[in-house]
Amino acid sequence: MPKPVTLDDTHRLNVPDRPIIPFIEGDGIGQDIWPAAKMVFDAAVQAAFGSKKKVEWLEVAAGEKGFAKTGKYLSDEALNILMTHRVAIKGPLATPVGKGMRSLNVKIRQQLDLYACIRPIRYYPPVSSPVCHPQRVDMVVFRENTEDLYAGIEWDSGSREATKLLKLLKSELNCDLPASSSIGIKPMSPEKTKRLVIRAFEYAFKNNRKSVTLMHKGNIMKFTEGGFRKWGYEAAFETFGDRVITEETLFEVYEGIVPDGRVVIKDRIADMVFAEVLLRPENFDIIACPNLNGDYISDALAAQVGGLGMAPGANIGDDCAVFEATHGTAPDIAGKDMANPCSLILSGAMMFDHMGWQKAGDLIREGVTKALASGRVTSDLASQITGGEEVTCSRFSRIIVENILF
Repeated sequence: MPKPVTLDDTHRLNVPDRPIIPFIEGDGIGQDIWPAAKMVFDAAVQAAFGSKKKVEWLEVAAGEKGFAKTGKYLSDEALNILMTHRVAIKGPLATPVGKGMRSLNVKIRQQLDLYACIRPIRYYPPVSSPVCHPQRVDMVVFRENTEDLYAGIEWDSGSREATKLLKLLKSELNCDLPASSSIGIKPMSPEKTKRLVIRAFEYAFKNNRKSVTLMHKGNIMKFTEGGFRKWGYEAAFETFGDRVITEETLFEVYEGIVPDGRVVIKDRIADMVFAEVLLRPENFDIIACPNLNGDYISDALAAQVGGLGMAPGANIGDDCAVFEATHGTAPDIAGKDMANPCSLILSGAMMFDHMGWQKAGDLIREGVTKALASGRVTSDLASQITGGEEVTCSRFSRIIVENILF
């Protein structure tokens, strides 16, 4: 009988053989990429486990579908389903820029306290890249999901709240700003920084990664970005002790070679990271960073390996996880069976890893690798690959399935 995924007292997942997994189709090209991805997911589970395991998919109405059904783009009922089922996956959801509702993606992350946005970035040949050696990019970004700019604390220019706060800043803190200023607040805390960094190190130990780099702008913002750096170091050594070593120890004691069972902690100024990931990406393994830094660097890294269409993502908290396509809704091609489904498909592979069904996740990544190597790809990729053949979204997914099953 199908059952939801549950948590035990230590927050470890209990995954039944027939788990009920909620999904949000998504807006725009969600109607194209979700059926394509589901086909791949079901094939991978069948190939990995035969008749012993099977996913029962539960659709959750959100975004435009949610509004049509309930009058809300993201209802409390939808959020409750995601929380109580512990593991879910979603397509892209539309958000207006500069007006209207706040991002539904942000609301899901904050309401469910999905504090770690995890973005693995690696290269799949022969996808076109703007850099000479994209194969050197193989890293995972851990981006804090609930603080910094994503706290969403801001007031518009000329508003009563902004005017009041500007007066307070001038009278009490000697900050003389233009009266027309919009005001935003950038909160960052030790406890939320530390839980993110701990999760990044747990991932490093589990997946044999050799370093975690704290990306920050602490040279300018001493107490927020600088606090992230300080609290990150504290979290690493408080939690993992001598399993973590500094760069100084690495070279003074170990001659630059990371010993087995250890992970190096490093930190870099944010603008330096952008230069270094272009020049020497092999020096980075895991990057842990505040929200805005993570937003920028994860998309920049995705561009180095072929774009957001190739970039999977996960939002994970202590109580549940939501995996997602990392790109937008692309309404201009919605319903035309043209979209590249790789981001959602590879996010599904991450989901199966999270569930302990890693064999299915590995089969998905192998299937995508072989399908891309065949050169029969969606239009966004075909034009960039020498000898590439353009196929539809649904056909591309069937090619992946063929490489999984046969």
